[in-house]
Order: sequence, then structure tokens, then C-alpha cells
Amino acid sequence: MQTDTGALRLRIDIAAQTLELLAADGSIQRRYRVSTAANGPGEQSGSHCTPRGRHYIRAKIGAGAPLGAAFRGRRGTGEVWTAELAAAMPARDWILTRILWLCGLEPGFNRGGSVDSQRRYIYIHGTPDCEPMGVPRSIGCIRMNNREVAELFDLVPAGTRVDIQA
Repeated sequence: MQTDTGALRLRIDIAAQTLELLAADGSIQRRYRVSTAANGPGEQSGSHCTPRGRHYIRAKIGAGAPLGAAFRGRRGTGEVWTAELAAAMPARDWILTRILWLCGLEPGFNRGGSVDSQRRYIYIHGTPDCEPMGVPRSIGCIRMNNREVAELFDLVPAGTRVDIQA
């Protein structure tokens, strides 16, 4: 498992609702507003909370998909989000554009058993652009604006370290 790309890492601040792309020297290269869990921080499976601690990007999904492309089970559905499509499926949690699937690095805290971030399907992913950023509203994942998640996707390789703090 590669967990240190040597050049870049991500820092997600749940309290500030931000994601920062950091260079090896710690300087901030990009800062994005995000939306984490409405239920706050937590690691337990079924809690609908955003897990804390050290993670890495296990997989990148959606390269080349159009902005707004919809995913289910980490596979493209062929749909592209529209307000009309959303109105027809009001309860759907939209996973759009790109997926950065996270894996925990801390056994017993965010890896393994009932606290495993990967098995909880915790992603950094796009969401409908009408959803507010800077406000916790997800069911555990880290949501981003579609253009910004596509940009981030192109900037970070699989294996990039992701630190999530409350």
C-alpha cells in the first residue's frame, strides 16, 4: 500500500468545512470549501459521520467522465445530473463527477472492524452544484463542487495521504 506520494497531501478540517491541498513543504497549494457529515465527526459504521484521522486515497474513479456524471456503487450510471432528474429521485444521495475513495491508516480507529473507512465507502466526491459548500450536509463523505473535485482529481495520485481533523 502506497501512502506517501512524497509531494502532496490533503488536509480536511471538519470544523472549518475546508479541504487543503498541501505541498511537501506544508504550503497550501489549493483550498476548497467542502461539505462533510451533517452528523459531525465519527468513525462507527452506520453513524453517517465523517471519519477522522490519517487516510490515503485508495482509488480514483471517474477519470474522463463529464461534470455531473452520476455514480452508484463506484460505477457510472450513464446519467448526468439535472434538476429534473433530481426531482424524479428526491431521496437519492448524488455521487457525481469523480470519486476519491479513502482508506484509513489507523487500526481500531478508522481501519478494520466496525470503524473501517474503506468499508464504509467514505469518498471525496462531487455533488449537485445547488448544494451549499461550507455547510455539513453529507451522510459521511466529503462533498465538493463538481469543477473543484475534477480539478483535485487531476492533481493528486492514488496513494496521496489525507488527514481529516475535527
